[in-house]
Amino acid sequence: MIAARLERSPLGRAALATRNRWKLFAVSVLLGTGTVLAAVGLLTASGYLISRAAQRPEILSLTVAIVGVRFFGISRALLRYGERLSSHDLAFRTLTDLRGRFFERLIPLVPAGIDGSRRADLMSRFVGDVDRLQDLYLRALSPPLVAIFCSIFCVALASIILPVAGLVLAIMLLLGGLAAPALTRWAARSAGHRQSAARGRLAGDLHEIASGGAEIAVAGREEDWLLRTSEDDRRLVSLQRRDAMSGGLSEGLSTLLAVGAAVAVTAASIPAVHSGEVNGVLLAALALLAMASFEAITPLSQAAAVIDATDEAAGRIEEVTERPVPVSDVEHTRPLPAGGAIRLKGVSFNYPGSDREILTRADFELRPGEAVALTGPSGIGKSTLAELMVRFRDPSEGCIGLGGIDIGELDQEELREAVRLAPQDAYMFNTTIAENVKLGRPEADRERIFEALAEVGLEDWINSLPDGIDSLVGEDGSKISGGQRQRIAAARVFLSRARFLIFDEPTAHLDPEGAASLERHLVDRRDTGCGVLVITHTLADPEAFDRILELDEGTFREVRV
Repeated sequence: MIAARLERSPLGRAALATRNRWKLFAVSVLLGTGTVLAAVGLLTASGYLISRAAQRPEILSLTVAIVGVRFFGISRALLRYGERLSSHDLAFRTLTDLRGRFFERLIPLVPAGIDGSRRADLMSRFVGDVDRLQDLYLRALSPPLVAIFCSIFCVALASIILPVAGLVLAIMLLLGGLAAPALTRWAARSAGHRQSAARGRLAGDLHEIASGGAEIAVAGREEDWLLRTSEDDRRLVSLQRRDAMSGGLSEGLSTLLAVGAAVAVTAASIPAVHSGEVNGVLLAALALLAMASFEAITPLSQAAAVIDATDEAAGRIEEVTERPVPVSDVEHTRPLPAGGAIRLKGVSFNYPGSDREILTRADFELRPGEAVALTGPSGIGKSTLAELMVRFRDPSEGCIGLGGIDIGELDQEELREAVRLAPQDAYMFNTTIAENVKLGRPEADRERIFEALAEVGLEDWINSLPDGIDSLVGEDGSKISGGQRQRIAAARVFLSRARFLIFDEPTAHLDPEGAASLERHLVDRRDTGCGVLVITHTLADPEAFDRILELDEGTFREVRV
């Protein structure tokens, strides 16, 4: 029943992620309960000791109370340390699980499933929103259970001493556990719902300023971007300020109710002391017991102040992780065929929400040992063809086969081992040239990496670098030229054992001589038995190719055979 209720909301589903760590959760609740009860014992014993000591009895009659104060004081510190250790361990381990789940769900969505998403916003969800969920595990799951257990114990203890005191304490604890969190949540609700989105917008602005700073400066648009970022920053600060005010409200309410509980219990107990029903020495113990019991209630208001922001963060994470996967493997995949061509038969494709067909019942074949060039203007669908061939997307109609088997029946990883794509804007990781090339084949040794770089015409450049293939490329290749980036991306593909190599605009940043040279290097791969497809606007060396095709109005037209 509880699990079914939790499954109805993003926050509940995030809470259920702790099911595999229930032992650590139970330890956290147990230690939290022990911590509060130790605090209750410390103040109750202290109240009794102070009152009893005021009567100047024999010192030996105070020994038990003195030992109790020492015991509860030391145990409270130790239990608090253990509770903090276990609850944070639970939170951080669960956050690690969530990040792993987020990343696992993100991989099959790339690139088609995240079309239109800002990188910075995805990063904000991956880091900021996941971090926000630690409030769920630190403040929302364990504290209510601790509050229930401790409240029952404190009310029972007060009732044993004086039933009316137990009743008054129960009312005050109920008021503190329900009314105060409800009021605090009401104050923080609207800010909590909007804070994650505002943080994502600000992160996107900062990312674009950092990435496109040169272009912004050249265009003279610095003031516009600063104004835009300042506005988003003010909006976020305003929401955070409202959160802080609600947090202050929760602290103030908790303190007020704790003091009110002590006063109410004292007032209810005074008549019993006058009548002799209760020893006056216990009056201070009851008052401090009431105040100490609110240590279990205080975290509930703090949780209420952040619960909506946490729910919003959980929803933003799910908005990505629950997106439909553009392509998925069949239940029983077929073995990768040993050979054969890759062939499109009657393939049509259009993007979701668009009436324009990129491909219209198109036929195309790339054979092993063949070099084919595909030309056509921008936006005509050449890059989409490449994504279809490596199954980043599935066609709307028709089929794509490899060796006579529909690629939809093949394991995606095995398919992409056989058919490799060097995209138009290949990403360069902020590491060495060697590590960037090694991405194509992780087990490759340094000698093979250098050979791949030499095959794309970078041998002289590599030899001129002080650190050779260990030279850093900078963030997204900031330390290398556009042409060198394209050649490194080609070397990455060369390093693989793929049967078919697809290059999307590999010569875009090269001069005519360099473009012709790289095209010849790419075409030479057919001598190893690879099928090579080069997608480009302009061919620098048309004679190097076996066939030249043009994509025109969704179909392929042979320009030269």
